Amino acid sequence: MKLLIAHNTVSEDSHPDDRDVLIQAGAVQGALERLGHSVGRLPCDLDLKESRCRLISDRPDLVFNLVESLAGTGRLIAFFPALLDAMGQPYTGAGAEAIYLSSNKVLAKSSLQAAGLPTPLWTSLEHLRADPSVARQATHWVIKSVWEHASIGIDEDAISVHPTAENLVAGLHRRAPLLGGSCFAEAFIDGREFNLALLDGPDGVQVLPPAEILFEGYGPDQVRIVDYSAKWDETSYAYHHTPRNYDFSREDQALVQRLIRLSIDCWKLLGLRGYARVDFRVDRQLRPWILEVNANPCLSPDAGFAAALDRAGVSFDKAVERIVSSTMKS
Repeated sequence: MKLLIAHNTVSEDSHPDDRDVLIQAGAVQGALERLGHSVGRLPCDLDLKESRCRLISDRPDLVFNLVESLAGTGRLIAFFPALLDAMGQPYTGAGAEAIYLSSNKVLAKSSLQAAGLPTPLWTSLEHLRADPSVARQATHWVIKSVWEHASIGIDEDAISVHPTAENLVAGLHRRAPLLGGSCFAEAFIDGREFNLALLDGPDGVQVLPPAEILFEGYGPDQVRIVDYSAKWDETSYAYHHTPRNYDFSREDQALVQRLIRLSIDCWKLLGLRGYARVDFRVDRQLRPWILEVNANPCLSPDAGFAAALDRAGVSFDKAVERIVSSTMKS
């Protein structure tokens, strides 16, 4: 088949999380070529007319969609797949509606809550103005971006401890520019963190081996969160002391099975396709809480998805083949 790998345009001064898409594109291109496909690249920006003209001229059988943002903002992530839908162009991964719903964390959390799936309490500027008492319903809050992923803007300063409504409102205002201009506060779940990768297959979705993020050497005063530095700053302590663990005790087996079932529930609820990742926190009472659902997680060779594939005994090439096949059969 003839394929185009679409990804967001990256400049030399882009941040590491933005530049990573080029590593993903290179890995996917290598896999597709080894599978016998003809492969080109389509860098995308806000000039969707230019993207449309390129698609018309190249006439690919399939677009492998790696677009994570446009014009440097995740808020526009669904625009490119929406263009593909309008053109009737097949593409990999989740559809535009699923990408929009899962990328807007507040909308995703609302959907999870409506379906009876556990997600931490959250609030926004509007909620706090209407009901300031919400601020007292959690002792620790994490201020997060509504749209941006990759832990953008997440650091220890994102944690508010025992805030008043006024302090939490001030924190939301102060951090909004660091978080793509739109943010919310989520109750911090003190406990363990897990990532579960999902891969489409001929018999339906497969949940790959669950990974727990360990916080090695963290002192009692250090917040156990996977912040931006843990993912992207190779000079940081967090980057080198948050390994993944795939080996669980017998006592953890019931929890692991619960995480697997919840991940499949998220897949079905949001109408995902191809591949995805679900992030969890597990509290001291071993209750799992869904943090985020990522409809197009990172496919870099050193990222969590590739690590889960390796643990499952699924080659990267085979995973790419399954992602492509899931699109063609849908």
